[in-house]
Amino acid sequence: MAGRLKAPSGRYGGKSAEERQAERRRRFLDAALQLFGDVPGYRATTVAALSEAAGLSTRQFYEEFRTLEDVLAALHLQVNDWAEEAVLAAVTGAQHLPLAERAAAIFRAYAANVTADPRRVRITFVEIIGVSPRMEEQRLARRSRWVDLVCAEAEAFAARGEAAPRDYRLAATAFIGSVNGLLHDWNAGWVQATLDEVVDELVRQLLGILQPPGWVPGEG
Repeated sequence: MAGRLKAPSGRYGGKSAEERQAERRRRFLDAALQLFGDVPGYRATTVAALSEAAGLSTRQFYEEFRTLEDVLAALHLQVNDWAEEAVLAAVTGAQHLPLAERAAAIFRAYAANVTADPRRVRITFVEIIGVSPRMEEQRLARRSRWVDLVCAEAEAFAARGEAAPRDYRLAATAFIGSVNGLLHDWNAGWVQATLDEVVDELVRQLLGILQPPGWVPGEG
């Protein structure tokens, strides 16, 4: 398929073409969350199966997307956006808390959002892996965005004298890897712990990064 088919324009059923297009897109993404994030998974899903699950036609699919990979890409971004919105809301709500409480609030918000639906975990940590160079680039770009967020928070803590001043990018990258790996393993049942225990462990790791042994609060 060289490109998407042209979608109908004009009003129909009281909705504009843009509103109808947005609704179709949402229905395809909702169906993809179920099929890609559960059974049968992204690699075993066909355009026909996805269209049927969405209650739409394959023609309507090609009006919105070129390939199933385009759907996976859009869904991966959406799942990350949901988590980012939850984290940013937690950041705003915990502005004046001490470091340990603030870090706990932020990571509880992230973990609660991602793990609230096991399909989101599978999309984020399983289905996107190894699909194509394009999807790997997108996955790493989103990971870099999370690293940027951790670095920004670490720098804010350092500015308040609650964390050691340093370049946190390497440490933040390693920490995000720990977050992803632990949440994936917990969701898969490989880690015998409650979600609160998982978050507490991640917070302890983060505090160890921000306040290393020998560092005295207030010192440069």
